[in-house]
Amino acid sequence: MPGNNVWKVPIDGLPVDSHSANYIRSIGADKGMHLDFGSGTYGGSPIGIPMTVLDGKALVKWVQPQFDYSDESDKGPYPIPANLKIEGGSDRHAIVLDPAKKMLYEMFDVRPSGKSFEAGSGAIFDLTKNDTRPDGWTSADAAGLPIAPGLVQCDELMDAVKTSGDLGHAIRFTVQNTRNVYVWPATHAASNKTSTDLPPMGQRFRLRKDFSIENYSPENQVILRTLKKYGMILADNGSNWFLSGTPDERWNNDRLNEFKRVTGAAFEAVDTRSIQSSNSYSAKGL
Repeated sequence: MPGNNVWKVPIDGLPVDSHSANYIRSIGADKGMHLDFGSGTYGGSPIGIPMTVLDGKALVKWVQPQFDYSDESDKGPYPIPANLKIEGGSDRHAIVLDPAKKMLYEMFDVRPSGKSFEAGSGAIFDLTKNDTRPDGWTSADAAGLPIAPGLVQCDELMDAVKTSGDLGHAIRFTVQNTRNVYVWPATHAASNKTSTDLPPMGQRFRLRKDFSIENYSPENQVILRTLKKYGMILADNGSNWFLSGTPDERWNNDRLNEFKRVTGAAFEAVDTRSIQSSNSYSAKGL
């Protein structure tokens, strides 16, 4: 993605949103955070949202999926490699990255069946550009955002452990109840609730500067440093304070579970209006 993309922009110097305390309270100030990825399986599926990277070796078919929300989905076609990975559970996300062409293909509720290929919705992103979805459109995520840029990946985290660094991008997360409103960089809402105590899709949060990370594992310290500098973006309805990542057999689940010691009270909502651009993921002034 371009260097000024909203996922890659530090927000540690931006002001606190005026509704921050209400948002934190509605999600759960005393509720622990959960890293929704790991090694092994849960319910028979890998833990996390997998990505399939086109490597020029696996057979690839280009298909036009039948979308339930076709009026808000990119028509395609979409590359479907023989080794396509599909997320377990109810969301059944499928993410395909083409590094050669710098294109990202994402789908929700993927249901391959015989000769047909059905899905709930789909979105295609040119990673050389900062173009958002059309206003009011969903993607493979309720907020209309790309999923892949916000995932915690094992390789990038292990590299950051070596340098005591961070991931260099914000993290995708979910909460159970959102408001029927979206804010930049989101383009879509998925709720019938109107209470201003509930956060809108696209709302950004960060870990407070005064939160001590010293007593956490090196892996968790990387994530905590990331959350202080880049924060996390509310991208979908789901379990409260669930942060997203890719499955990987190198994850240490015991260490990842330590993250539950971090509660919602350690966070604050961020006001990003000063860097907001129109119809673009680029951060204004950067």
